[in-house]
Amino acid sequence: RLPRGEGAGLDAVLVNTAGGIACGDRFSVGIEARAGAAVTVATPAAEKIYRSDGPLAEFAVNLALGAKARLDWLPQETILFDTARLARRLDVHMEEDSRLTLFEALVFGRGAREERMTDGFFEDRWRVRRGGRLVYADRLRLEGPIADLLQKPSVGNGARALATLIHVAPDAEARLEDARECLAPVNGCEAAASAWNGLLAVRFCAVTVEALRAAAIPFLLAFRGEPLPRVWLS
Repeated sequence: RLPRGEGAGLDAVLVNTAGGIACGDRFSVGIEARAGAAVTVATPAAEKIYRSDGPLAEFAVNLALGAKARLDWLPQETILFDTARLARRLDVHMEEDSRLTLFEALVFGRGAREERMTDGFFEDRWRVRRGGRLVYADRLRLEGPIADLLQKPSVGNGARALATLIHVAPDAEARLEDARECLAPVNGCEAAASAWNGLLAVRFCAVTVEALRAAAIPFLLAFRGEPLPRVWLS
């Protein structure tokens, strides 16, 4: 869907007609922003990953940015149900002068039901290539009693919601102090920013999804300098 947006460029909203992702499902999304284009891609609500009796669900995202293009990938949070099993992959190919902002949030267990992930599997693999060169690679893998793993100080320190923002642009490193100023303190959520290799990264770690959103939404508004897609606020 392409609703009327309030920011610069085109807004696009991906609709999951299945209503969620079940065991054994395979989804793939491809977005191309051609030369000079500006597009923000979001989802209308949180993506649900249902419980699995064994089979692995897979979700792959491929993003391509032409010369001087701008692409903001801003899906709402992904919620993993207890015993969910998901392998997710994100690959980006962009030009040196294009601009990319990625934001992905993850919630372990349904907070309204006080659900814990007593068992499950989650793997996240990110690769960003700029001008044909790999500039960012990240991989997260959690398996087994994920709720217990997240209690460990070296893993999540009790967090149940995590998010990562990656900003890749010609001026990305120069915006580090700007990003840190946009990180307002929120009770129940820790966040920090760093910059290197022509990119800027912000990590959020929260005890609840509400605390995560309370920190992430003001940051996204301030850092991007324009409204979020309307589906984020509906």
